[in-house]
Amino acid sequence: MTFSVHGLAVSRGIAIGRAVLVASSRADVAHYFVDDAKTTDEITRVRVSRNAVMEEITRLQQDLPKDAPHELAALLDVHLMLLQDEQLISGVKHWITDRHYNAEWALTTQYEIIARQFDDMEDEYLRERKADLEQVVERILRHMKGVASPVVPAGQAGAGRKLSEQDLLLDDTTDVPLVLVAHDISPADMLQFKQSLFAGFATDVGGKTAHTAIVARSMDIPAVVGARSASQLIKQDDWVIIDGDAGLLIVDPSPIILAEYGFKQRQGELERQRLNRLKNTPALTIDGQRVELLANIEMPEDTAGAVAAGAVGVGLFRSEFLFMGRTGRLPDEEEQYQAYRKAIEGMHGLPVTIRTVDIGSDKPLDKLAGRAQDGQLNPALGLRAIRWSLADPPMFLTQLRAILRAAAHGQVNMLVPMLAHASEIRQTMSLIDHARVTLDNQGVPYGPVQLGAMIEIPAAALTLKLFLKYFDFLSIGTNDLIQYTLAIDRADEAVSHLYDPCHPAVLRLVADTIAECNAQGKGVSVCGEMAGDTAMTRLLLGLGLRSFSMHPSQILAVKQQILRADAGKLQPWAEQVLNSEDPAALLQA
Repeated sequence: MTFSVHGLAVSRGIAIGRAVLVASSRADVAHYFVDDAKTTDEITRVRVSRNAVMEEITRLQQDLPKDAPHELAALLDVHLMLLQDEQLISGVKHWITDRHYNAEWALTTQYEIIARQFDDMEDEYLRERKADLEQVVERILRHMKGVASPVVPAGQAGAGRKLSEQDLLLDDTTDVPLVLVAHDISPADMLQFKQSLFAGFATDVGGKTAHTAIVARSMDIPAVVGARSASQLIKQDDWVIIDGDAGLLIVDPSPIILAEYGFKQRQGELERQRLNRLKNTPALTIDGQRVELLANIEMPEDTAGAVAAGAVGVGLFRSEFLFMGRTGRLPDEEEQYQAYRKAIEGMHGLPVTIRTVDIGSDKPLDKLAGRAQDGQLNPALGLRAIRWSLADPPMFLTQLRAILRAAAHGQVNMLVPMLAHASEIRQTMSLIDHARVTLDNQGVPYGPVQLGAMIEIPAAALTLKLFLKYFDFLSIGTNDLIQYTLAIDRADEAVSHLYDPCHPAVLRLVADTIAECNAQGKGVSVCGEMAGDTAMTRLLLGLGLRSFSMHPSQILAVKQQILRADAGKLQPWAEQVLNSEDPAALLQA
Protein backbone atom coordinates (compact mmCIF):
# COMPACT_ATOMS: atom_id res chain seq x y z
CA MET A 1 0.00 0.00 0.00
CA THR A 2 1.32 3.40 -0.97
CA PHE A 3 2.12 5.88 1.82
CA SER A 4 4.25 8.99 2.18
CA VAL A 5 6.69 10.30 4.80
CA HIS A 6 7.48 14.00 5.11
CA GLY A 7 10.89 15.41 5.98
CA LEU A 8 13.19 18.31 5.09
CA ALA A 9 14.25 18.91 1.51
CA VAL A 10 18.03 19.39 1.64
CA SER A 11 19.29 18.39 -1.81
CA ARG A 12 17.20 18.79 -4.93
CA GLY A 13 16.20 16.21 -7.49
CA ILE A 14 14.22 12.99 -7.79
CA ALA A 15 15.61 9.56 -6.88
CA ILE A 16 13.68 6.33 -7.49
CA GLY A 17 14.88 2.94 -6.35
CA ARG A 18 14.77 -0.03 -4.04
CA ALA A 19 15.40 0.71 -0.35
CA VAL A 20 18.62 -0.44 1.29
CA LEU A 21 18.12 -0.15 5.05
CA VAL A 22 20.88 0.63 7.50
CA ALA A 23 19.90 -0.82 10.85
CA SER A 24 21.09 0.60 14.16
CA SER A 25 23.74 -1.56 15.81
CA ARG A 26 22.56 -0.35 19.23
CA ALA A 27 19.08 -1.81 18.75
CA ASP A 28 20.10 -5.41 19.43
CA VAL A 29 22.97 -5.05 21.91
CA ALA A 30 23.28 -7.96 24.31
CA HIS A 31 23.13 -7.21 28.07
CA TYR A 32 24.87 -9.60 30.43
CA PHE A 33 27.35 -9.59 33.30
CA VAL A 34 30.92 -10.90 33.10
CA ASP A 35 33.19 -12.42 35.73
CA ASP A 36 36.18 -10.61 37.20
CA ALA A 37 38.47 -12.82 35.17
CA LYS A 38 36.88 -11.66 31.90
CA THR A 39 36.79 -7.88 32.46
CA THR A 40 40.24 -7.41 30.89
CA ASP A 41 39.12 -9.36 27.83
CA GLU A 42 36.00 -7.18 27.49
CA ILE A 43 38.05 -3.97 27.71
CA THR A 44 40.39 -5.38 25.07
CA ARG A 45 37.44 -6.13 22.76
CA VAL A 46 36.33 -2.51 22.90
CA ARG A 47 39.87 -1.19 22.45
CA VAL A 48 40.60 -3.43 19.46
CA SER A 49 37.35 -2.43 17.74
CA ARG A 50 37.92 1.25 18.49
CA ASN A 51 41.43 1.06 17.03
CA ALA A 52 40.06 -0.70 13.96
CA VAL A 53 37.56 2.11 13.42
CA MET A 54 40.32 4.72 13.83
CA GLU A 55 42.43 2.92 11.24
CA GLU A 56 39.44 2.69 8.91
CA ILE A 57 38.70 6.42 9.16
CA THR A 58 42.40 7.29 8.77
CA ARG A 59 42.53 5.21 5.58
CA LEU A 60 39.43 6.97 4.30
CA GLN A 61 41.10 10.34 4.94
CA GLN A 62 44.23 9.24 3.09
CA ASP A 63 42.18 7.91 0.16
CA LEU A 64 39.93 10.96 -0.15
CA PRO A 65 39.72 11.92 -3.83
CA LYS A 66 40.79 15.43 -4.73
CA ASP A 67 37.22 16.35 -5.64
CA ALA A 68 35.77 15.08 -2.34
CA PRO A 69 33.69 17.66 -0.43
CA HIS A 70 36.03 19.48 1.97
CA GLU A 71 33.39 19.24 4.70
CA LEU A 72 33.88 15.48 4.64
CA ALA A 73 37.54 15.67 5.69
CA ALA A 74 36.68 17.99 8.59
CA LEU A 75 33.90 15.69 9.78
CA LEU A 76 36.21 12.68 9.68
CA ASP A 77 38.56 14.64 11.95
CA VAL A 78 35.69 15.13 14.39
CA HIS A 79 35.05 11.38 14.47
CA LEU A 80 38.71 10.65 15.14
CA MET A 81 38.67 13.06 18.07
CA LEU A 82 35.53 11.49 19.50
CA LEU A 83 37.12 8.04 19.27
CA GLN A 84 39.95 9.32 21.47
CA ASP A 85 37.67 11.13 23.94
CA GLU A 86 38.79 10.35 27.48
CA GLN A 87 35.26 10.49 28.88
CA LEU A 88 34.14 7.78 26.46
CA ILE A 89 37.17 5.57 27.09
CA SER A 90 37.25 5.87 30.89
CA GLY A 91 33.48 5.49 31.16
CA VAL A 92 33.46 2.22 29.25
CA LYS A 93 36.27 0.89 31.48
CA HIS A 94 34.24 1.89 34.56
CA TRP A 95 31.11 -0.01 33.51
CA ILE A 96 33.13 -3.13 32.69
CA THR A 97 35.43 -3.08 35.73
CA ASP A 98 33.04 -1.84 38.44
CA ARG A 99 29.66 -3.02 37.18
CA HIS A 100 30.83 -6.10 35.23
CA TYR A 101 28.84 -5.10 32.13
CA ASN A 102 29.75 -6.85 28.90
CA ALA A 103 31.64 -4.68 26.37
CA GLU A 104 28.64 -3.77 24.17
CA TRP A 105 26.46 -2.90 27.15
CA ALA A 106 29.21 -0.75 28.67
CA LEU A 107 29.75 1.14 25.43
CA THR A 108 26.07 1.92 24.86
CA THR A 109 25.57 2.88 28.52
CA GLN A 110 28.41 5.40 28.36
CA TYR A 111 27.04 6.71 25.06
CA GLU A 112 23.67 7.44 26.67
CA ILE A 113 25.37 9.38 29.49
CA ILE A 114 27.42 11.55 27.14
CA ALA A 115 24.45 11.97 24.78
CA ARG A 116 22.40 13.52 27.58
CA GLN A 117 25.20 16.03 28.14
CA PHE A 118 25.01 17.00 24.46
CA ASP A 119 21.23 17.44 24.76
CA ASP A 120 21.75 19.98 27.56
CA MET A 121 24.12 22.16 25.53
CA GLU A 122 22.86 25.57 24.44
CA ASP A 123 24.93 25.73 21.27
CA GLU A 124 23.10 24.23 18.27
CA TYR A 125 26.31 23.07 16.59
CA LEU A 126 27.54 21.32 19.73
CA ARG A 127 24.14 19.62 20.23
CA GLU A 128 24.41 18.25 16.70
CA ARG A 129 27.71 16.57 17.63
CA LYS A 130 25.57 14.02 19.50
CA ALA A 131 24.86 12.51 16.08
CA ASP A 132 28.59 12.20 15.43
CA LEU A 133 29.07 10.43 18.78
CA GLU A 134 26.23 8.05 17.94
CA GLN A 135 27.84 7.23 14.60
CA VAL A 136 31.19 6.57 16.25
CA VAL A 137 29.59 4.15 18.73
CA GLU A 138 27.69 2.46 15.88
CA ARG A 139 30.92 1.84 14.00
CA ILE A 140 32.63 0.34 17.08
CA LEU A 141 29.66 -1.95 17.68
CA ARG A 142 29.66 -3.10 14.07
CA HIS A 143 33.35 -4.00 14.31
CA MET A 144 32.68 -5.94 17.52
CA LYS A 145 30.10 -7.92 15.54
CA GLY A 146 32.49 -8.37 12.61
CA VAL A 147 30.47 -6.10 10.30
CA ALA A 148 32.68 -3.30 8.99
CA SER A 149 30.16 -1.11 7.17
CA PRO A 150 26.39 -0.71 7.01
CA VAL A 151 26.48 0.30 3.38
CA VAL A 152 25.71 -2.50 0.97
CA PRO A 153 27.62 -2.23 -2.34
CA ALA A 154 25.31 -1.42 -5.19
CA GLY A 155 25.92 -4.68 -6.99
CA GLN A 156 24.83 -6.83 -4.02
CA ALA A 157 21.49 -5.41 -2.97
CA GLY A 158 18.48 -7.04 -4.53
CA ALA A 159 20.54 -9.70 -6.29
CA GLY A 160 18.52 -12.58 -7.67
CA ARG A 161 15.21 -10.76 -7.14
CA LYS A 162 12.45 -11.13 -9.69
CA LEU A 163 11.66 -7.85 -11.42
CA SER A 164 8.34 -6.30 -10.45
CA GLU A 165 5.93 -4.13 -12.42
CA GLN A 166 7.75 -1.08 -11.04
CA ASP A 167 11.09 -2.50 -12.25
CA LEU A 168 9.70 -2.82 -15.76
CA LEU A 169 8.73 0.86 -15.79
CA LEU A 170 12.38 1.86 -15.45
CA ASP A 171 14.59 2.33 -18.47
CA ASP A 172 17.38 0.02 -17.25
CA THR A 173 16.03 -3.20 -15.74
CA THR A 174 19.45 -4.82 -15.64
CA ASP A 175 20.74 -2.39 -13.01
CA VAL A 176 17.92 -1.50 -10.61
CA PRO A 177 18.75 1.74 -8.79
CA LEU A 178 19.02 1.82 -5.00
CA VAL A 179 18.26 4.42 -2.34
CA LEU A 180 19.68 4.40 1.17
CA VAL A 181 17.38 4.72 4.19
CA ALA A 182 18.92 5.10 7.64
CA HIS A 183 18.46 6.63 11.06
CA ASP A 184 21.55 8.70 10.24
CA ILE A 185 24.62 8.41 8.01
CA SER A 186 28.14 9.17 9.18
CA PRO A 187 30.69 11.06 7.05
CA ALA A 188 32.80 7.92 6.70
CA ASP A 189 29.79 5.97 5.47
CA MET A 190 29.00 8.81 3.06
CA LEU A 191 32.27 8.07 1.28
CA GLN A 192 31.25 4.46 0.78
CA PHE A 193 27.78 5.71 -0.12
CA LYS A 194 29.31 7.72 -2.95
CA GLN A 195 31.35 4.75 -4.14
CA SER A 196 28.27 2.51 -4.06
CA LEU A 197 26.39 4.69 -6.52
CA PHE A 198 23.15 5.05 -4.56
CA ALA A 199 20.65 7.27 -6.32
CA GLY A 200 19.61 9.15 -3.17
CA PHE A 201 19.16 8.84 0.56
CA ALA A 202 16.79 9.58 3.44
CA THR A 203 17.41 9.76 7.18
CA ASP A 204 15.22 9.89 10.27
CA VAL A 205 17.18 12.74 11.84
CA GLY A 206 19.08 15.82 10.72
CA GLY A 207 18.47 19.37 9.65
CA LYS A 208 19.36 21.53 6.68
CA THR A 209 22.71 22.36 8.28
CA ALA A 210 23.53 18.77 9.31
CA HIS A 211 26.62 17.19 7.81
CA THR A 212 24.58 14.70 5.78
CA ALA A 213 22.69 17.59 4.15
CA ILE A 214 25.90 19.52 3.44
CA VAL A 215 27.60 16.53 1.85
CA ALA A 216 24.50 15.58 -0.15
CA ARG A 217 24.34 19.04 -1.69
CA SER A 218 28.04 19.03 -2.50
CA MET A 219 27.63 15.62 -4.19
CA ASP A 220 24.41 16.74 -5.94
CA ILE A 221 22.42 13.75 -4.64
CA PRO A 222 18.65 13.96 -3.96
CA ALA A 223 18.13 13.75 -0.22
CA VAL A 224 15.51 14.14 2.51
CA VAL A 225 16.49 14.32 6.19
CA GLY A 226 14.48 14.62 9.39
CA ALA A 227 11.95 12.09 8.09
CA ARG A 228 11.37 10.86 11.68
CA SER A 229 10.52 7.15 11.59
CA ALA A 230 11.30 6.48 7.93
CA SER A 231 13.81 3.73 8.71
CA GLN A 232 11.15 1.92 10.77
CA LEU A 233 8.26 2.38 8.34
CA ILE A 234 10.21 1.45 5.21
CA LYS A 235 11.16 -2.19 4.71
CA GLN A 236 14.20 -3.62 2.97
CA ASP A 237 13.72 -3.68 -0.84
CA ASP A 238 10.60 -1.44 -0.77
CA TRP A 239 10.22 0.83 -3.76
CA VAL A 240 10.87 4.42 -2.63
CA ILE A 241 10.66 7.76 -4.39
CA ILE A 242 12.82 10.49 -2.81
CA ASP A 243 11.53 13.91 -3.81
CA GLY A 244 14.40 16.20 -2.81
CA ASP A 245 12.47 19.24 -4.02
CA ALA A 246 9.44 18.73 -1.78
CA GLY A 247 11.06 16.89 1.15
CA LEU A 248 8.85 13.87 0.53
CA LEU A 249 9.28 10.08 0.51
CA ILE A 250 6.71 7.98 -1.33
CA VAL A 251 6.84 4.31 -0.37
CA ASP A 252 5.56 1.46 -2.53
CA PRO A 253 4.21 3.85 -5.20
CA SER A 254 1.55 2.71 -7.62
CA PRO A 255 2.58 2.31 -11.27
CA ILE A 256 0.81 5.61 -12.08
CA ILE A 257 2.73 7.55 -9.40
CA LEU A 258 5.97 5.83 -10.38
CA ALA A 259 5.46 6.75 -14.02
CA GLU A 260 4.69 10.36 -13.07
CA TYR A 261 7.87 10.71 -11.00
CA GLY A 262 9.88 8.87 -13.63
CA PHE A 263 8.74 11.54 -16.09
CA LYS A 264 9.71 14.30 -13.60
CA GLN A 265 13.10 12.69 -13.17
CA ARG A 266 13.74 12.57 -16.91
CA GLN A 267 12.54 16.15 -17.28
CA GLY A 268 14.99 17.21 -14.59
CA GLU A 269 17.85 15.49 -16.41
CA LEU A 270 16.86 17.12 -19.70
CA GLU A 271 16.65 20.50 -17.99
CA ARG A 272 20.19 20.08 -16.61
CA GLN A 273 21.42 19.23 -20.11
CA ARG A 274 19.72 22.32 -21.54
CA LEU A 275 21.18 24.51 -18.81
CA ASN A 276 24.68 23.23 -19.53
CA ARG A 277 24.42 24.78 -22.99
CA LEU A 278 24.20 28.22 -21.36
CA LYS A 279 27.63 27.99 -19.75
CA ASN A 280 29.37 30.23 -22.30
CA THR A 281 26.38 32.50 -22.95
CA PRO A 282 26.83 36.02 -21.53
CA ALA A 283 24.33 36.83 -18.75
CA LEU A 284 22.36 39.58 -20.51
CA THR A 285 18.73 40.49 -19.99
CA ILE A 286 16.42 40.95 -22.97
CA ASP A 287 16.95 44.74 -22.78
CA GLY A 288 20.73 44.36 -22.78
CA GLN A 289 21.51 44.70 -19.05
CA ARG A 290 24.71 42.81 -18.18
CA VAL A 291 24.50 40.75 -14.98
CA GLU A 292 27.47 39.40 -13.05
CA LEU A 293 27.13 35.78 -11.88
CA LEU A 294 29.69 34.89 -9.22
CA ALA A 295 30.38 31.76 -7.17
CA ASN A 296 30.38 31.14 -3.43
CA ILE A 297 33.20 28.79 -2.42
CA GLU A 298 34.56 27.34 0.84
CA MET A 299 37.94 25.96 -0.20
CA PRO A 300 40.46 26.73 -2.96
CA GLU A 301 39.62 23.47 -4.75
CA ASP A 302 36.05 24.70 -5.25
CA THR A 303 37.25 27.12 -7.96
CA ALA A 304 37.21 24.25 -10.48
CA GLY A 305 33.45 23.91 -10.06
CA ALA A 306 33.01 27.67 -10.28
CA VAL A 307 34.89 27.87 -13.58
CA ALA A 308 33.02 24.83 -14.93
CA ALA A 309 29.69 26.52 -14.17
CA GLY A 310 30.71 29.67 -16.03
CA ALA A 311 31.15 31.95 -13.01
CA VAL A 312 32.83 35.26 -13.85
CA GLY A 313 34.55 35.35 -10.47
CA VAL A 314 34.24 34.37 -6.82
CA GLY A 315 31.83 36.61 -4.96
CA LEU A 316 32.36 34.93 -1.60
CA PHE A 317 35.30 32.83 -0.43
CA ARG A 318 34.26 31.71 3.06
CA SER A 319 37.71 31.71 4.63
CA GLU A 320 36.47 30.32 7.97
CA PHE A 321 36.48 26.81 6.49
CA LEU A 322 40.28 27.01 6.56
CA PHE A 323 40.01 27.51 10.33
CA MET A 324 37.51 24.76 11.12
CA GLY A 325 38.17 21.11 11.96
CA ARG A 326 41.64 21.90 13.23
CA THR A 327 43.35 19.75 15.86
CA GLY A 328 44.84 22.36 18.14
CA ARG A 329 46.17 25.19 15.98
CA LEU A 330 44.88 27.82 13.58
CA PRO A 331 46.30 28.23 10.06
CA ASP A 332 49.36 30.45 10.05
CA GLU A 333 50.07 33.26 7.59
CA GLU A 334 51.91 31.09 5.08
CA GLU A 335 49.21 28.40 5.01
CA GLN A 336 46.50 31.00 4.49
CA TYR A 337 48.53 32.82 1.85
CA GLN A 338 49.02 29.61 -0.13
CA ALA A 339 45.31 28.77 0.11
CA TYR A 340 44.20 32.21 -1.08
CA ARG A 341 46.82 32.19 -3.84
CA LYS A 342 45.60 28.77 -5.00
CA ALA A 343 42.03 30.09 -5.25
CA ILE A 344 43.16 33.18 -7.16
CA GLU A 345 45.19 31.14 -9.62
CA GLY A 346 42.32 28.66 -9.93
CA MET A 347 40.08 31.46 -11.25
CA HIS A 348 42.58 32.28 -14.03
CA GLY A 349 42.55 36.04 -13.65
CA LEU A 350 38.91 36.44 -12.65
CA PRO A 351 38.23 38.42 -9.43
CA VAL A 352 38.12 36.66 -6.06
CA THR A 353 36.34 38.14 -3.03
CA ILE A 354 37.77 36.77 0.22
CA ARG A 355 35.61 37.23 3.31
CA THR A 356 37.55 37.57 6.54
CA VAL A 357 36.90 34.79 9.01
CA ASP A 358 33.24 34.47 10.02
CA ILE A 359 33.57 32.16 13.02
CA GLY A 360 30.77 31.74 15.55
CA SER A 361 27.09 30.75 15.76
CA ASP A 362 26.66 27.73 13.44
CA LYS A 363 30.37 27.72 12.53
CA PRO A 364 32.34 27.41 15.79
CA LEU A 365 35.99 26.50 15.89
CA ASP A 366 37.11 23.17 17.19
CA LYS A 367 37.47 23.14 20.97
CA LEU A 368 41.12 22.19 20.69
CA ALA A 369 41.82 25.50 18.97
CA GLY A 370 40.90 27.15 22.26
CA ARG A 371 38.12 29.30 20.92
CA ALA A 372 34.89 27.30 21.14
CA GLN A 373 31.69 29.21 21.78
CA ASP A 374 30.91 27.29 24.97
CA GLY A 375 28.84 29.22 27.49
CA GLN A 376 27.25 31.64 25.06
CA LEU A 377 23.50 31.73 25.61
CA ASN A 378 22.91 32.85 22.01
CA PRO A 379 25.97 32.36 19.80
CA ALA A 380 24.27 34.07 16.82
CA LEU A 381 24.26 37.29 18.86
CA GLY A 382 27.60 36.77 20.57
CA LEU A 383 31.30 36.96 19.76
CA ARG A 384 31.32 36.02 16.10
CA ALA A 385 32.62 37.25 12.72
CA ILE A 386 34.33 40.68 12.90
CA ARG A 387 33.67 40.86 16.65
CA TRP A 388 35.74 37.73 17.14
CA SER A 389 38.47 39.03 14.81
CA LEU A 390 38.72 42.40 16.56
CA ALA A 391 38.90 40.62 19.92
CA ASP A 392 42.01 38.75 18.69
CA PRO A 393 44.14 41.27 16.73
CA PRO A 394 47.16 38.95 16.25
CA MET A 395 44.95 36.33 14.60
CA PHE A 396 43.21 38.96 12.47
CA LEU A 397 46.46 40.62 11.39
CA THR A 398 47.79 37.22 10.33
CA GLN A 399 44.81 36.77 8.02
CA LEU A 400 44.97 40.33 6.69
CA ARG A 401 48.65 39.96 5.77
CA ALA A 402 47.93 36.65 4.03
CA ILE A 403 45.11 38.19 1.96
CA LEU A 404 47.19 41.24 1.01
CA ARG A 405 50.09 39.01 -0.05
CA ALA A 406 47.80 36.85 -2.16
CA ALA A 407 46.47 40.00 -3.87
CA ALA A 408 49.83 40.28 -5.63
CA HIS A 409 48.75 37.32 -7.78
CA GLY A 410 45.43 38.60 -9.10
CA GLN A 411 42.36 40.73 -8.59
CA VAL A 412 41.28 40.43 -4.95
CA ASN A 413 38.46 41.99 -2.98
CA MET A 414 38.36 41.79 0.81
CA LEU A 415 34.94 41.46 2.47
CA VAL A 416 34.33 42.09 6.19
CA PRO A 417 31.34 40.33 7.85
CA MET A 418 28.85 41.48 10.48
CA LEU A 419 29.89 45.12 10.86
CA ALA A 420 27.37 47.37 12.61
CA HIS A 421 29.26 50.19 14.37
CA ALA A 422 31.44 53.03 13.16
CA SER A 423 34.00 52.06 15.81
CA GLU A 424 34.23 48.54 14.31
CA ILE A 425 34.77 50.00 10.85
CA ARG A 426 37.55 52.30 12.08
CA GLN A 427 39.23 49.48 14.01
CA THR A 428 39.12 47.25 10.94
CA MET A 429 40.59 49.94 8.69
CA SER A 430 43.34 50.61 11.23
CA LEU A 431 44.31 46.93 11.36
CA ILE A 432 44.38 46.69 7.55
CA ASP A 433 46.76 49.68 7.48
CA HIS A 434 48.84 48.04 10.21
CA ALA A 435 49.10 44.86 8.11
CA ARG A 436 50.32 46.86 5.11
CA VAL A 437 52.94 48.68 7.19
CA THR A 438 54.22 45.35 8.58
CA LEU A 439 54.61 43.92 5.08
CA ASP A 440 56.35 47.10 3.91
CA ASN A 441 58.81 46.87 6.80
CA GLN A 442 59.48 43.21 6.01
CA GLY A 443 59.93 43.94 2.31
CA VAL A 444 57.20 41.42 1.44
CA PRO A 445 55.28 42.17 -1.79
CA TYR A 446 51.51 42.56 -1.68
CA GLY A 447 48.76 43.81 -3.96
CA PRO A 448 45.88 46.29 -3.89
CA VAL A 449 42.46 45.17 -2.68
CA GLN A 450 38.98 46.59 -2.97
CA LEU A 451 37.35 46.71 0.48
CA GLY A 452 33.77 45.64 1.05
CA ALA A 453 31.35 45.13 3.94
CA MET A 454 28.65 42.56 4.48
CA ILE A 455 25.19 43.97 5.05
CA GLU A 456 23.63 41.31 7.27
CA ILE A 457 22.54 43.26 10.36
CA PRO A 458 19.52 45.61 10.12
CA ALA A 459 21.58 48.33 11.82
CA ALA A 460 24.03 48.23 8.92
CA ALA A 461 21.23 48.35 6.32
CA LEU A 462 19.80 51.42 8.07
CA THR A 463 23.14 53.30 8.11
CA LEU A 464 24.30 52.72 4.55
CA LYS A 465 25.78 56.19 4.04
CA LEU A 466 28.25 55.49 6.84
CA PHE A 467 29.31 52.23 5.22
CA LEU A 468 29.64 53.71 1.73
CA LYS A 469 31.88 56.43 3.15
CA TYR A 470 34.49 53.78 3.98
CA PHE A 471 33.92 50.87 1.60
CA ASP A 472 34.25 50.33 -2.15
CA PHE A 473 31.37 47.85 -2.35
CA LEU A 474 28.72 46.12 -0.24
CA SER A 475 27.53 42.51 -0.25
CA ILE A 476 24.14 41.61 1.18
CA GLY A 477 24.23 38.42 3.26
CA THR A 478 20.55 37.57 3.14
CA ASN A 479 20.78 34.45 5.34
CA ASP A 480 21.73 36.42 8.45
CA LEU A 481 19.84 39.55 7.41
CA ILE A 482 16.60 37.55 7.44
CA GLN A 483 17.51 35.86 10.72
CA TYR A 484 18.30 39.12 12.52
CA THR A 485 15.45 41.13 11.00
CA LEU A 486 12.80 38.58 11.94
CA ALA A 487 14.43 37.38 15.20
CA ILE A 488 14.38 33.80 13.87
CA ASP A 489 17.02 31.20 14.64
CA ARG A 490 17.21 29.56 11.21
CA ALA A 491 18.65 26.37 12.76
CA ASP A 492 15.69 25.94 15.14
CA GLU A 493 13.06 23.59 13.68
CA ALA A 494 10.41 25.00 16.04
CA VAL A 495 10.46 28.43 14.35
CA SER A 496 11.97 27.63 10.96
CA HIS A 497 8.57 28.08 9.28
CA LEU A 498 8.78 31.80 10.18
CA TYR A 499 12.08 32.24 8.32
CA ASP A 500 10.69 34.22 5.37
CA PRO A 501 12.90 35.75 2.63
CA CYS A 502 9.80 37.47 1.27
CA HIS A 503 8.87 39.33 4.45
CA PRO A 504 8.23 43.00 3.54
CA ALA A 505 10.78 44.22 6.09
CA VAL A 506 13.51 42.01 4.64
CA LEU A 507 12.75 43.04 1.07
CA ARG A 508 12.73 46.71 2.02
CA LEU A 509 16.22 46.45 3.58
CA VAL A 510 17.53 44.63 0.50
CA ALA A 511 15.91 47.13 -1.88
CA ASP A 512 17.22 50.18 -0.02
CA THR A 513 20.75 48.78 0.05
CA ILE A 514 20.75 48.14 -3.70
CA ALA A 515 19.25 51.56 -4.46
CA GLU A 516 21.74 53.49 -2.29
CA CYS A 517 24.75 51.69 -3.77
CA ASN A 518 23.50 52.31 -7.31
CA ALA A 519 22.88 55.98 -6.51
CA GLN A 520 26.46 56.40 -5.25
CA GLY A 521 28.03 54.34 -8.02
CA LYS A 522 29.27 51.66 -5.62
CA GLY A 523 29.21 47.94 -6.32
CA VAL A 524 26.58 45.79 -4.59
CA SER A 525 25.86 42.08 -4.70
CA VAL A 526 23.70 39.52 -2.92
CA CYS A 527 25.66 36.50 -1.68
CA GLY A 528 23.10 34.71 0.53
CA GLU A 529 20.73 31.90 -0.47
CA MET A 530 18.39 34.46 -2.02
CA ALA A 531 20.88 34.99 -4.87
CA GLY A 532 20.61 31.36 -5.98
CA ASP A 533 16.82 31.13 -5.60
CA THR A 534 15.34 31.35 -9.10
CA ALA A 535 12.01 32.43 -7.61
CA MET A 536 13.74 35.64 -6.46
CA THR A 537 15.80 36.40 -9.59
CA ARG A 538 13.27 38.60 -11.39
CA LEU A 539 12.51 40.59 -8.23
CA LEU A 540 16.19 41.28 -7.56
CA LEU A 541 16.68 42.34 -11.17
CA GLY A 542 13.68 44.68 -10.86
CA LEU A 543 15.23 46.17 -7.71
CA GLY A 544 18.37 47.02 -9.70
CA LEU A 545 20.71 44.21 -8.64
CA ARG A 546 23.31 43.33 -11.28
CA SER A 547 25.65 41.09 -9.26
CA PHE A 548 24.60 37.70 -7.85
CA SER A 549 26.86 35.30 -5.94
CA MET A 550 25.76 31.72 -5.25
CA HIS A 551 26.75 28.06 -5.10
CA PRO A 552 28.17 27.09 -8.53
CA SER A 553 25.44 24.48 -9.02
CA GLN A 554 22.81 27.25 -9.09
CA ILE A 555 24.49 29.58 -11.59
CA LEU A 556 23.06 28.19 -14.82
CA ALA A 557 19.47 28.08 -13.53
CA VAL A 558 19.72 31.72 -12.44
CA LYS A 559 21.32 32.65 -15.77
CA GLN A 560 18.34 31.14 -17.58
CA GLN A 561 16.00 33.42 -15.63
CA ILE A 562 18.15 36.44 -16.48
CA LEU A 563 18.19 35.65 -20.21
CA ARG A 564 14.36 35.55 -20.17
CA ALA A 565 13.93 38.81 -18.21
CA ASP A 566 13.39 42.40 -19.32
CA ALA A 567 14.94 44.35 -16.44
CA GLY A 568 13.34 47.67 -17.41
CA LYS A 569 9.83 46.26 -17.37
CA LEU A 570 10.47 44.47 -14.07
CA GLN A 571 11.13 47.69 -12.15
CA PRO A 572 7.50 48.84 -11.66
CA TRP A 573 6.44 45.29 -10.82
CA ALA A 574 9.22 45.06 -8.21
CA GLU A 575 7.89 48.25 -6.60
CA GLN A 576 4.45 46.63 -6.39
CA VAL A 577 5.98 43.61 -4.65
CA LEU A 578 7.80 45.85 -2.18
CA ASN A 579 4.62 47.70 -1.25
CA SER A 580 2.49 44.56 -0.95
CA GLU A 581 1.34 43.03 2.33
CA ASP A 582 1.93 39.61 0.80
CA PRO A 583 4.98 39.78 -1.51
CA ALA A 584 5.18 35.98 -1.79
CA ALA A 585 1.76 35.84 -3.43
CA LEU A 586 2.84 38.31 -6.13
CA LEU A 587 6.06 36.41 -6.71
CA GLN A 588 4.15 33.16 -7.20
CA ALA A 589 1.70 34.85 -9.55
